[in-house]
Amino acid sequence: MLWKIAPLEKLADSFFTSRPPLLASQVLAELGPVLTGERDLSQTANGALEVVMAAIRAGSGALFRFQEKPAMLASIAAQGFVVFPQTAVFPLLSKHVHALTNVTGPQRISRERCDTFLSSTGNISSVWFRCIAPLKVHGKLIGALLLGEREAGAEYTPEVLKQIGDLAPFIALAMYNHQLMMSLEERTADNLKLIASVHSFWDDALAAFAATIDVKAVQMHGHSLRVGRYAAGIAESLGMSAAEASEMRAAGYLHNIGMVTVDKHLLSKPGALEPGEFQEMADHTVQGHRIVSTVQFPWPKIPEVVRSHHERADGSGYPDRLHNDEVSLPVKIVAVADTFDAMLSERPYRKKLALGEAAAQLSWLAPAKLDGEVVQALLVQLRRDAVSHVSPPRPWSSAGETRTRKMFLDPSVACNISPPDIDHMVSELHRRMTRGRVTLS
Repeated sequence: MLWKIAPLEKLADSFFTSRPPLLASQVLAELGPVLTGERDLSQTANGALEVVMAAIRAGSGALFRFQEKPAMLASIAAQGFVVFPQTAVFPLLSKHVHALTNVTGPQRISRERCDTFLSSTGNISSVWFRCIAPLKVHGKLIGALLLGEREAGAEYTPEVLKQIGDLAPFIALAMYNHQLMMSLEERTADNLKLIASVHSFWDDALAAFAATIDVKAVQMHGHSLRVGRYAAGIAESLGMSAAEASEMRAAGYLHNIGMVTVDKHLLSKPGALEPGEFQEMADHTVQGHRIVSTVQFPWPKIPEVVRSHHERADGSGYPDRLHNDEVSLPVKIVAVADTFDAMLSERPYRKKLALGEAAAQLSWLAPAKLDGEVVQALLVQLRRDAVSHVSPPRPWSSAGETRTRKMFLDPSVACNISPPDIDHMVSELHRRMTRGRVTLS
């Protein structure tokens, strides 16, 4: 430590033998590292108190911080007392706060003058102290340094009071900076909690809104909610953070928001769409993008996802005919989630596919139409579901291990696919992605 006894005794000796400017520099050389070290407030306060007490030969002392509501001085460090409360408190009246705020420099206190600065209703007695130095920053009361009897009953002379006054601002500033940092940390924590609650609100609100997007056609019911579910699961499989997975869920919920502008009869038409009808249907991406661009979401990728989730890797998609390397990962994720759920859903122009057939077709669309890594991430989630479906919990498993993992598939979809089938699909997909080249890890 920087405040070991031997150096402090030597420093204290020099207090009485050196000129005041030299004394101040000596004490500050010892005090500075204590106040700026990476310690908590208690360690810093005790270190500073030990330096000051040794320098002026005080037998006891305590550092207090000022609390406004209710007004009080509460101890953060104390030394030299036979008995001292864990936290000593001096409740303050307005006259005490006024006196401490307006007094200039350290003051000698006696039994008669105690009531000027300190109340008599605390859990310690003010008569234990002989000197008080208010600690202020820019005129604002931060705390107080209280010192007891000096060695051999020496007085607190004007010279000693001046030296304490020279050191007090540095102690006050260290305490102020610590309190400011704690306040910033508390405010940051509060803001994070607020953000979390806002995200939770958004998630719940968008889930409800997603259900309304799909009400135009019976075949679409639940589609947006499932796409959000699958997009979040794919994000998890890709190693994305929880916040990023939440963004993917929200993007999935809103990807079809432009459908609210599409004529209802087009959504239930059993045959092929005419060119004009197809264009109206395709324009839901542009209309949706226009809608969401007016909203300040906590997730920045939503507008791009809404506009581009029908783009395809080879540039054959719409509305901008973008290629795979021209869209972001969130777009690729929602494109795969959307295609996957569409395959598993009934449509006016075709029957829904079984899970195995949908997975096989999806894997064959990569990497020519859909991003290969994203499709592989979906297959990984399907395999986890398949393994959970065929493997009952082990009797020797711990409670944590037997806890049911949240399934990737929507409960309405039967998990009737085997892990070996998925392994085969992944192997074939990998071969197409590498074009048969052997890759070395």
